[in-house]
Amino acid sequence: MNDKSIYFIATLMGGAGLPVQVALNALLRRYVGQPMQVTFISYLAGTLASLAICWFARYPLPATAAISQTSWWMWLGGCLGTLYVWSTIFAAAKIGTALTLALTIAGQMICALFLDHYGVIGLTKVSANPLRIAGVVLVMIGVSFVAYAKK
Repeated sequence: MNDKSIYFIATLMGGAGLPVQVALNALLRRYVGQPMQVTFISYLAGTLASLAICWFARYPLPATAAISQTSWWMWLGGCLGTLYVWSTIFAAAKIGTALTLALTIAGQMICALFLDHYGVIGLTKVSANPLRIAGVVLVMIGVSFVAYAKK
């Protein structure tokens, strides 16, 4: 294994958990009702799990000085996460988990290509060369296969 293998494995495992999360949230919606209520429950459970991990790992609280140096927009990641979780809960019951995640992945790839190419939000610039663009186009073709196979 090379020095990046652990990152590939961790990302693959995290990605494999997303369809399970979507399915569990869709099931919970049957009992709870509104997608935003399920989103709240999902984030509450995630917050409690994160707190437990931080406590058991004995991670210190972030320094006030470090937090005070952040910009307000750096805190929007949680809001975007809320949008993601809500949108999958909203859509999965109607269009299925596979298409929900296919569309999610397509949206992620298009946005990631843009963020990389322009180095937005302090990211390292990675050019949107023809091969990378072709990769995103192939993802879009895959999404259309998933969408039309459902009919």
